This record gives sequence, C-alpha cells and structure tokens, in this order.
Amino acid sequence: MRKAGVPGEFLPWRDVLHIGPVPENLSMEKLSEVRAEFISSKGWGGATEVKESFIERNNVIKSYSKYEKVILWFEHDLYYQLQILQILDWFHNNKNIDTKLSIICIDQYLGMLTPDEMMSLFKYETAITDAQLNLANHAWKEFRSKTPKKWNALLQENTTALPFLKGAIVRMLEEYPNQRNGLSRTEQQALTILSGGEKRPGRVFGNNQQLEERMFMGDTGFWDILNEFLESASPLLKLPEGKKLTLPTSPDQELTITDEGRDVQSGKLNWLEINPSNRWIGGVHLTKDNIWWWDPIKGVVKK
Repeated sequence: MRKAGVPGEFLPWRDVLHIGPVPENLSMEKLSEVRAEFISSKGWGGATEVKESFIERNNVIKSYSKYEKVILWFEHDLYYQLQILQILDWFHNNKNIDTKLSIICIDQYLGMLTPDEMMSLFKYETAITDAQLNLANHAWKEFRSKTPKKWNALLQENTTALPFLKGAIVRMLEEYPNQRNGLSRTEQQALTILSGGEKRPGRVFGNNQQLEERMFMGDTGFWDILNEFLESASPLLKLPEGKKLTLPTSPDQELTITDEGRDVQSGKLNWLEINPSNRWIGGVHLTKDNIWWWDPIKGVVKK
C-alpha cells in the first residue's frame, strides 16, 4: 500500500480470532489482554511485546476522531471477516459523526496484489452504513456467545449488508468436530493429504490451502494442528527419529501418517477419544464435557 502511494496512516489488525478464546462481555481492552495472553502462550510472540502491540493498536483506533476519514481494507475470508466484525462493533459503540467511515472489502487477497492493483481498489470504496454497523454488532455478540447456536442461527438471517459474512459463518462452524471421527474440516483435510502420500509439511499446508474456497489460515495455525497430531498420546503422525517440526521446515522433516492416523482419517477411530478437546471457537470452550458437533448435511451444530 505504501509502494502504491495509498495516502494516510496504516493500522494492521493483528489477531487470529478464529483460533483461541474470544469470550463474551469483555471490553476491547479486556479482550485484548485475553488475546495477548493466548497468542504469547502459543509462542507466537513474547508476552510483553504482544501485550504492548494490542495496547498500541487500541490507542490508535480510539483516537480515530482526529482523522477526517477511516477506510477499512479487508478481504472475503474468515480471518478478515471476524476482524471486520470486531472493528465495526467497536465503531457501532463509539460513533463519531465528524469522521467518515468507509470500507473496501473484495474477493481478492490483498497481500498478493501489485501496487497498481492496490490503487485500483479505490473504485470499490463505499461508505459504511448503519445496517453494516448493526449487523456487525449483532454477529460479533453471537460469535462470542458461550454456545454456537446463535452463531449458527445467523445463517437464517439477512446478512447481505456484509456480503461475505455468511461464508465466514459456515467456515467457522466447519471447525467444530464432526461426529464421524471428531476432526474439524482443517484437520480432516490435513490427514487426507497425508494419507495420500504427501510427506513435506510445506506441501501439506499448500495443498490444504488449495482445498479452501477462501484461504484464511496461516502456517503457524496449521503447524499447531500438525504438532497436536504429533504429540497426542497415540500420535496420528510421526517424524524421523530425533526430529521436531519447525517453521520454516528443513528437508529432513518428513511426516508419516501412523496406523492410528489412518484409522481416524477413515472414521474407524474418533480423534476426541485419543485427544480430548480443550480449545476455543469464539466464546465456546470445547472440552470433553462440552462438545458441540457440526453436521454438514443439515447445516447445524449440535450437542
């Protein structure tokens, strides 16, 4: 964007909201503390560094009234759609009539555009409407609910004000375990690729990306899934003796699917019986006593 000559100051919204806790009834400041703790616990940044980056980010958005206009530049995939909900929800609750709000949200990946292509996106700029602010406020609340039922119910509501939201809702629901083998969609895709003979982690990640209608997951999040398969009580994957999975990888880090991995992938074993769930999707904490299942045929999530 800078090379393209896009004017103004830039604020990246660095948070992987589709991974880890996003609990309800917290202010942006309190939620940022939860998110910073989670991200640093994953080793994706130092605790102080991550916490300070959230504070700095929040201070910038809270000072938005000093600007004549704020433009949100985003994409169509799950990663960005959740960020849009968080940001628009904040603007919904902190309105300032003097600062214009607009959005550029397209079905292209911004990071892959040339400077000239980036400048051409101004033709897609539209003013943010009350309908968009209200929908984001509603959807952000449902995403952070303690159960996924209201998030699921959004599929029956009119979400055209945010045209890419419905696809993001479905893709997030697909990360709940399925009843056949307890795997999320991403986990299922990873094991299917590995059972087909691909051994190189980078290629597994790349092939997984090709299976997505809208790519949203970065390599660090995908590596987290692979490491869980490697480190479970009955591993679904293995590496050569003495090797660990790193990012970036080295040529000697070849992954091999185990018999247990093939049995889970085929549905003979349930992944959650091997590795009891303890993860968050938005405001839902999935544990062995609180499991929600995604039914892709009926399009519903259920206990």
